[in-house]
This record gives sequence, C-alpha cells and structure tokens, in this order.
Amino acid sequence: MSTSQQPDPRDRPARLTVGVVGAGRVGPALAASLQPAGHRPVAASGVSAASRRRAALLLPDVPLVPPAEVLQRADLVLLTVPDDTLPDLVEGLAGTGAVRPGQLIVHPSGRYGAKVLAPALRAGALPLALHPAMTFTGTPVDVQRLAGCSFGVTAPEELRLAAEALVIEMGGEPEWIAEDMRPLYHAALALGANHLVTLVAQSMELLRAAGVEAPDRMLGPLLGAALDNALRSGDAALTGPVARGDAGTVAAHVDQLRRHAPQTVAGYLAMARATADRALAHGLLKPELAEDLLGVLADGGHGTHGTEGAAG
Repeated sequence: MSTSQQPDPRDRPARLTVGVVGAGRVGPALAASLQPAGHRPVAASGVSAASRRRAALLLPDVPLVPPAEVLQRADLVLLTVPDDTLPDLVEGLAGTGAVRPGQLIVHPSGRYGAKVLAPALRAGALPLALHPAMTFTGTPVDVQRLAGCSFGVTAPEELRLAAEALVIEMGGEPEWIAEDMRPLYHAALALGANHLVTLVAQSMELLRAAGVEAPDRMLGPLLGAALDNALRSGDAALTGPVARGDAGTVAAHVDQLRRHAPQTVAGYLAMARATADRALAHGLLKPELAEDLLGVLADGGHGTHGTEGAAG
C-alpha cells in the first residue's frame, strides 16, 4: 500500500492490518469483529491491568505497544478512548507525525463525527466515525452482539462507501448520521439505553424491598413485552395508571416511594409527567382525568389523593 498519497478507498487491499489505541471495552471487540472478514489485528495499546486482560482475551497474541507504534504497524487504526480524551489524542498523534497518508483512522465515539479527526485528515489519513449502538462488557459476547447492530456512520462523502463497507464487515448495519446531528443522535441513544438501566435497577431494588425473591425473573417478561410493544407501536403502547389517568394510584405510588425509597421519587415524578404529556397528546389520557393526575404530579403526591388512593 502506498503511503505517499491518499488512495481511493475502493482501491485499498481487501485485507487490512488493524491497530487499537485504547484497549477498553469497545476497541478489542471491534478489532476482533473484523477478523472474519480477513482483516488482521496486529497491535494494541493499553495501560491498565483491565485493558491488558481484555486485549489478551479478545486479541490473543496481539502485542501491546505504545500508541505511536500501533499507528506504525496498522493500516486501519481504531481510536477507542473516552470522548473527552479523543481530541487531544488525535492532535497529539498527528502532531508527532505518527499518522500516515492513506491510513484509515476510525473512532467509535457517539458524540463526535468525523471533524474531530481533522488533524489526522490534514496529515493525509482517511477519517471515519463508526459508532456501534450497543453496550459493551469487555468480553467475547460483545463480538456476537455486533451481528445486526446498527452503527452511526459519519465520514467525508467520498469515504461514505468505505465506511459503510467496514460496518458491514463487522456484522453491523450502517446508518448515516450528518456531522451536525451527532450530538442529538448520541443524546437519543443515551436517553434510551442509559436511563433504562437506571430504571430497571431501581425497579429491581423496590421489588426486593416488597419481598419478591427473583425480581429479574418477574421483570424479564414484562419489560421484554413493553420494549417490543414500544418499538412496534410507539406511544400507542403506553399502559398503566398514568396513561389511564388514575390519580389515586399514582398518589399511592409516590407515598410508598417516599416511605421506602425517597431517592426514587424525583425520577418517578419526572417520568410520570413526561408519560402524562405524551399520553394526553396522543389521545390516550382523557382530558377530564388529566387535571387530577397532573395535580398529584405537581404537588408530588402530598395532596388528598394519596390517602384516597392508598385506601382504595
């Protein structure tokens, strides 16, 4: 492969050597997922003991070397470091001459598009932002989960086909995201995935407090059905006391949460208000029932509804 000029991505060799800078949970899994397509991981960098264990597990026999040496060895470099670290890393690697013309420089950050790789582009590299919409554990199961996983793809237009081809080779499904839409795209994923974990963990804690011995077994079918219904039907899948306008039940919920888990009250009220707004807007919550419900949510369940709901 020539290093004196930027080649057309379509003229690149079918197999690439792959390097990973930052052996966190994501990088080794992405590199391992490229192996079935014939690409070959050749180097990785990692400092912590956890990073070294992950690299050994997912990329056995791949040497751990300094970041600059990773770039020397690899045609395709995965910069898998925390978001706040990425801009300085790219600037530093480009500034020290580690980036080669024609080299594919890829980051999997959801927050950033391709512009964060501008220093590498000026050095002649080919910048790609390939964000897998998936959570990672740092174990081999991550490679399996990438099969069919959507990737948010952002790249210069002339590299779009190359970026999408790499995603497909990793087993994923490319979804084009405009550069200026990356922050909104990432916020949407965080709103769904990150907050879901918090909600599920809180629900499990409350069920344990209520005496349920296996809250995971109880929640599994319920949450699976709710998620499937929501993905299929959107707001039409809303059920429960908020969507029904059952103010007394909601007040009783808040009363019990204040007694047993006061740290959950603010989140319950915020989500109930958002649910009520959506249910009302989509005609699921009857306007004549909404007033009492919104009153309960406004005063945090301190009104008379709490006693009536508990008695009911």
